Parts: sequence; C-alpha cells; structure tokens
Amino acid sequence: MHDDRQLIEERLWRALRERLRPAIYGAAVPLDIEVWHAPGEPVSPAEALAQTYEPAAVGTSWGPAWGTAWFKFSGEVPRDWNGSEVEAVIDLGFSGGPGFSAEGLVHTTSGRPLKGLHPRQTYAPLSILGPDGTAAQPGDRIEFFVEAAANPEIPLDNATAKVDIGAGLGDHPIYQVARADLAVFNAEVWDLILDLEALDGLQKELSLQEPRRKEILRALSRSLDALDYEDVAGTAAKARAELTEVLSRPAHASAHQVSAVGHAHIDSAWLWPLRETRRKVARTVSNVATLAEEYPELVFAFSQAQQHAWVKDNYPEVWERLKKAVAEGHIVPVGGMWVESDTNLPGSEALARQFVHGKRFFLDEYGIDTQEVWLPDSFGYTAALPQLVKLSGSRWFLTQKISWNKENKFPHHTFWWEGLDGTRVFTHFPPIDTYNSDLSGRELAHAQRNFQESGAATRSLAPFGYGDGGGGPTREFVATARRVKDLEASPKVTIEAPSEFFAAAEAEYQEHAPVWSGELYLEIHRATYTSQAKTKQGNRRSEHLLREAELWSAAAVVAGKLDAYPYEDLDRIWKAVLLNQFHDILPGSSISWVHREAEETYARLAAELEAIIAKAQQALAGEGSAQIVFNAAPHARNGVAGLGAGVTAGEGQAVTVEGGVLDNGLIRVVVDERGLITSLYDVEAQREVIAPGAAGNLLQLHVDTPNHWDAWDVDSFYKNNVRDVTEVDSVDFSTVDGVATVVVKRSFNRSSVTQTLRVRPGTKRVDIETSMDWHEAEKFLKAAYPVDVHADRSASETQFGHIFRPTHQNTSWDAAKFEIAAHRWVHVGEPGYGVAVVNDSTYGHDVNRTAREDGGTTTTIRTSLIRAPRFPDPKTDQGVHVVNHALVVGAGIPEAIEEGYRINLPERVVTGGEGVEPIVALDNNNVIVEALKLADDQSGDVVVRLYESSGGRSRATITPSFTATAATEVDLLERHLADRELTDNGVTFELRPFQILTLRFKRS
Repeated sequence: MHDDRQLIEERLWRALRERLRPAIYGAAVPLDIEVWHAPGEPVSPAEALAQTYEPAAVGTSWGPAWGTAWFKFSGEVPRDWNGSEVEAVIDLGFSGGPGFSAEGLVHTTSGRPLKGLHPRQTYAPLSILGPDGTAAQPGDRIEFFVEAAANPEIPLDNATAKVDIGAGLGDHPIYQVARADLAVFNAEVWDLILDLEALDGLQKELSLQEPRRKEILRALSRSLDALDYEDVAGTAAKARAELTEVLSRPAHASAHQVSAVGHAHIDSAWLWPLRETRRKVARTVSNVATLAEEYPELVFAFSQAQQHAWVKDNYPEVWERLKKAVAEGHIVPVGGMWVESDTNLPGSEALARQFVHGKRFFLDEYGIDTQEVWLPDSFGYTAALPQLVKLSGSRWFLTQKISWNKENKFPHHTFWWEGLDGTRVFTHFPPIDTYNSDLSGRELAHAQRNFQESGAATRSLAPFGYGDGGGGPTREFVATARRVKDLEASPKVTIEAPSEFFAAAEAEYQEHAPVWSGELYLEIHRATYTSQAKTKQGNRRSEHLLREAELWSAAAVVAGKLDAYPYEDLDRIWKAVLLNQFHDILPGSSISWVHREAEETYARLAAELEAIIAKAQQALAGEGSAQIVFNAAPHARNGVAGLGAGVTAGEGQAVTVEGGVLDNGLIRVVVDERGLITSLYDVEAQREVIAPGAAGNLLQLHVDTPNHWDAWDVDSFYKNNVRDVTEVDSVDFSTVDGVATVVVKRSFNRSSVTQTLRVRPGTKRVDIETSMDWHEAEKFLKAAYPVDVHADRSASETQFGHIFRPTHQNTSWDAAKFEIAAHRWVHVGEPGYGVAVVNDSTYGHDVNRTAREDGGTTTTIRTSLIRAPRFPDPKTDQGVHVVNHALVVGAGIPEAIEEGYRINLPERVVTGGEGVEPIVALDNNNVIVEALKLADDQSGDVVVRLYESSGGRSRATITPSFTATAATEVDLLERHLADRELTDNGVTFELRPFQILTLRFKRS
C-alpha cells in the first residue's frame, strides 16, 4: 500500500477548519442588542439592570481595557425550530485564549447568574434562557443580560514588557461585538468533529509501523469520503458510522490508567487584579454547574478556600449552585489552603494558617475535611510542607510545577516526600505535565510514556480544563473523555475525584514508592525570591505584627487586664495576609495594579495591628512612668525575658569610633574610605572574619536580562556581567546615642544608596540599614559578605527549621541552586566557628566559595537587595526602599536564630507601672514558641505552637504563668490529638529534630 498518511492528515486538517467547524451551527437569527457601559468599577447586577440601555449591534465597540459593559440580548425563537437543539451564540469580540481575553457572565432578567462566556465557551443553551433560568421553547421570546469584562489580551512574552498593564491601557474601546444569534446546534456535526480529533490525535502518537495507526488512517479517510461538503449536517451521521469500529476497540489490559479531574487553575491575581478574579471564579463555577447538569460524570476539583468565600460573599445564587454541586460530588473542594500560596516565602505560622483557614472553611461550609494538598503551580516547595500537611489532617500532596525544571528532570511522579522532621506524605506529579490538559491524544500519550513509575505503578492524574485565567472544562473536554475512556492504544481514562485516584495509587504502590527527602527546589523562577520588594516587606512585617498582636492580646486577657480578645479582627487580618501570599502576589510576578493594592492593604493592616498591640501592651503595663520594654521574641534580650516585658539591663562596654575603626570590645570593625568593611575582627575568638583581600558589604550590580519571564527568572549568566559599586559621595563616622555609626552615601547610574552601619554595645554584629532610591532597568543589586570560613554548605532558615544547601557545584543539581531562598537568616560555618547574615525583609541569596592563593577558602554570602524587571510590571520597585541586615560573627545556628528574631521583632517601649511575666516559660532555648494565642473556638483556652529549632532532639518543660487545669496536644486546627500530663502546672515533652508541637491549655 502506498504511504498516503500525509495526504490524509492534511485533508482532515482542512476539512475540520473549513467545512466541519463552521457547520456546528446551522440556521440562525440575529438577537436584538442593547448596551450600558459601566463608567467605573464593576457594579452589582441589580444596579446594572436598572440602568438605561442604548441600542447596539454586531460591530458595536466596547471597553475600554478593564472596563465593563452590560449587554441586553433579546429575540424570538422561531417556531419552525421545534425539535432542534437551539443555543444563543455570543461572541463579544474574543481574541486571545480563555482567561486571557474578554469574558462574560450570562444573567437572567432578574440578575441571576447562569453561565460564563469565553473564547471557547460562546454558547448559552435554550434550556437556561427561559424566565429566571428555566427552559425556553420555540415560539418563546427570550431576554437575557451579559456582564462583559473587557480584560485586555496580554501576550506572555517580553514584546509588551514596556506596557504598564496595571496602570490602564487608555480609554478607547478594545473589543467589538462579533456575533449575537440564536442558532441551531448541529450535535451530529459536533460529535463527528470530536470523533475525528480523538482518533487523529491518537494515531499521530503511534509509530508509523503500528497497524493501529494505519487502521485509524483508513477509517479517517473513509469518514471524509462519506461526508458531503454541501450537506455536512445531513451526512455527518454517515461519516461517523465509518469511525464506529475503530472507536469501539477497548484499551490494552496493561494500558496506563489516567484519572481525569476537571480543573480550572484560577490565579487569585496575576495579569488581572483581585476584583477581576472574583468575577472569573463566578463565571467558572457557573460554567461547571451548568456542564454537570448535562454531563453527570463530571468531577471538578476546586481549590483555594478564598475563592469559595468570594462566591459566598458576592454571588449568593452561584453560592447555592456551588453548595449543591459539592453535595452531589460534581465539585470537589481540594487543597485545604486559603489560597494556592507560594511556599518558599511565607513565614512559619503563616504557612500553618494557610491550612487552618483553608481546611476550616471547607469543614464549616461543606462538612468536608479535605485530604489533598493541591498546589499545581507554586514556585518550589519547602521541606516544611510534609509535616504541615500531616498536622493539618491531610494525607496527600499534588503539584505539577516541578516538570518545569530547566536543568534536571525530577526522577519520580509518584513517591513519598520526606520533610525536615522525617514526616512523609504520599505525593504525585501528573506526568501529563500540565494542569490545563485537553485530554488530547498527544497529552495522553505523553503521560503514558513519561510516567517514571511504569512497571511498578499504573496510575496517574490529569487535571483537565482551561486555567490560569479560569474557565474550566468544556463540553468538548468531557465528551473527549468519553471517547478515550477505553480506547485501543490509548491510556484508559476515568473521570473521578482526586481522592479516588490517591486512594487507589497509594493502595497499589505505597510500600514500594521511592522517597525524596528535602525541599522540592524549582529550577526556574528563582527571581521570585526578590521581585517586588515592598510586597515582600509588607508580608514579613504583617507576619510579625500578627505574632505580637496575638501574643500580647492573649497575655492581657489571661492576666485579666483586657476584656476581650480580638478574634474577628485577627481572623480577618490573617485572611488578608494569606491572600497576598498567593503564588503570583508575594513572589512579585503580577501586574502593578496587584502590587499597588497589596502595599495599600499591608499599610492598612499594619495600622490596625499596631493599634491592637498598643492597646494590649498598655493594658499590661498599667499606669506609671517607668519605661517598660516588651520583648515579643522567644529569647531573652537585655535582661528582658522572651515573651515578656520589663526594664532592660545595661548593654555592655561603650563603643568607640576612631580613624575608621568601630570597637565595642567584642568586635573591631574597619571601614575604609570606600565605605566597605575591610576588617571585622572577633576579639574573643582572636579571629579575622573578612577574607584576605576582600571587603564586606560590597554592593554588586548585575545586568539582569533573563531569556524568559522577567519578574520570575534570573538566569545563571547574570553573574557574567557585574560591577562593584565602590564609588562614594561621602563616608561619615560618628557616635549616636552610644552606637558607633558610619553613614555611606553612593550614587550610580540613575540610583543612589545610603547605608548606615552600626556597632552597638554588647553585640557581635554589624547592623546595616540600606536605603535605596532605585531607578534602574534590568539590573540586579546584591550585597556581598566574603568571610574567611571553609564551608561546604550553607544553612538557611525555612518554616519551622532550617535546611542545608551545598556551596559547591559538584553535580548539576547543586549547580542549579545558584539562587536560594531563606527567611530571616543564612549561616555558614566550619567546626568551631560560623557567621550569619540576618535580614528583616529580603529572601533571595546566593552562597559560593572560592579557593585563595594562600590555600584558604573564602565563602561569600550575598543578599539579593532589589531587581528591575520589565514584565509584567515595567516599573517594578522604582523608588525608595529601606531594608535592614546584620552581619553576625562567631555565630552558631542558635545565634543566627536568635538574631533573626531580634531584627524582625524590635523591642517596644511603653510607659507604665509594671513588667509582664512571660505567659509561658520554657527551659530549653532550642525549643521555640512560634505562636501564642487564644483558641479559635473562643473557649479562652491558650494555644502555644512550638518547634525544635536546632535540628537535634530536645527535651523541654513548658510552664504557663496562669493556672492550667488540662493540657492537650492538638493539630493545626486545634483538634485533639493526645492528652498531655500536667506536673507542677507544666508539661514536659521530647521533640525530634524540627518537630512542631501545638499544645492547648485550659484555664481555671
């Protein structure tokens, strides 16, 4: 037989494009159109429907970018269409893909939302276009409204990088209505298209020698032969009949099994603001609820409790449909987190609260205790997650993002992930390598070939549906799933809930699944540790203010000095902070609109939290004229106990400043005429810390032009182009309030930096305040600290502990970690000596070592201060920023931990009459109180969250200052796990390395 494969494939391609798809709709009549252009932000349906509408037509322009138009469509269904399937077909001028173009939401004349519209979802069936969403009939006059969102099309490349999407794109209309008809839907033509596409996609994945491929090609050819292009609708059934036999052959017994789960990854903000995401969620949920009525097998995984809450708060009718769909099993809450957050950057307690607030919402509203942690698109995964997953009461973890690795292919798809403390969670990476699958033959074949556990396991999961900007599954996707459910040469496809997949996968493979220990480092998007500095600073400050607000409010209530604990305010504030930890907000990868709103939110929350803190502290301090120092850190400082308040002790030997030398008797620091630290001598250890020939606090400016994804990426070649910023405008030495101080001013390019270096009495650190007036483009500024320490690894604080990463590049896995995330500190050390760099608001770092001619090793810690990417916000971080760091010498990891808390929790001075005993006391400094609060159920119980910080085993006793009548160990949601014995009003316990323990004390 001659090879006519290409001939048939090209024939099919043209037939689909030019003959079949245009024939999906037959007879059509135009709808009458009226429009009201909303003048500003979106309004409620009630307000919109009450407006005066103007005549419009196909071709009517509307917009502008980010604007809203309400369209009223009306018409009469022809009586002679009785027996036909009729739909309203609305094209608002769609240009880009779903979620990245105009979008619409169909409403009844009473304002009830019915169904979303997007470029792949342009229809509304007659079954919902009658009065108040009922079925309309031929001969009926119908009327409905569409809320149309003029979301601009945003290409995901750097060609548009200079456009400030968040600042508005002008006031001119950007869309034109392209179609508004009532039309007969030719279901047989639509089915034929799906038959052809399913078979064509399958055959293209088979080898040229495979008989199955040739049989499918012959069937495709016969089907096209049977089709009359002059009567496509009338001959579609005949064409389908030629495909029946090849579509009916069952899959091989050993075929890979795919659990298909409907999905609509909805970024809570990204290339659109939060207010638009609320509407995306309503449109998507409406689509899914409508689709489930037609396809009862549909199961849709819906994560992010925040998005469920938006529906509840803003769309009561959609909320009722959502609850019904959840009860029927069509929509399945997953994830157990408030949002799909970043996991590298949120602090310890914040990451725990993601689970607390997410899981509690699903429990309260649906009675569902979610078991799957669903994070398909975050930018790497902290090693703290497995323990938090388990402590939240969840069992499984899913992500897809690690398939984006640039340097190394991750070796597993189904495995046990082992965290910091040894906790393991059963984990799956869908080998289909997308969370927006269309279940095409190409994708399904890729999933089968790519599955790393083949031979030992048989199952994988495939999230299908339009996502990122929402939309979700369409009828085409579900109908495709029916066709590939049991099809020869294809994986078997079953639509089912994620829990069904995980239970089956775990049952067949849990004993033999491989183990991955430690963080899941993503080998891309490393610049998200630095982009949008003010957003990151706002998050860090909010986390610590929340710690203080809870601590001091609880202490004041327990002491009987405050009547009420601010439960509702703290709950609301926490949720606002957690929302802004979404994986395109906190990482700095959204449009300027999003980050501007985040900064405004942080400022508002800071004012509220400061007021809560001040009220509680004043109540605790009482009346008087003494200066009472409050210490919210877990460690004692200057004679004031951790978590307590009192009068400070003396700080130590006085400092001196002479000839560029700052000396407090513990360290001696030399700052040269360039404002650089050329010597940092540890007097006690008799050791020079700065590496020979090097200088500390050296600002280094890099050209930063990543190949893709400006705000997200920094590519390794950025290091090839570096400029040491050593020129100075001035260097001034002084002593201010007993603190040795150096002020260094620099100007370079279009920017300037003022740094204030301080050496305080009684400390072994140099505090460095850096104020940057930043006006660069595509630049990356770092501060370098080269120290004379031989370290083959660095330690970085992460949630509830720290992790080690290599300073060398022995393997491609090591080399890929050229930029790393750390929370409050990074530490390098050799046996007997170490150095830490602590910070109050930065996350990105790199740590490298070099060999010197004298045989020694220089280990350099560099903090990433600020970037200037162009996309998606071309004005990223332009303006003034102030950040604080400290170089701590002679420090082990315990000192790094202590200094990290110190710089983030500065002492507060309140005028009052008495100190405050710590609400709880611990007898082991390795065990740290991360959170102290009153129980969420408003019982008045005191909840204390602790963790083992050293990476070793620790035994400790915690003793409350109040009389406790019972103590229990609880999970993150404060549910009972075990009773704990009270002895002398204290609880003694042992912790494994990095173990988290939450104790709940009942008060008398």
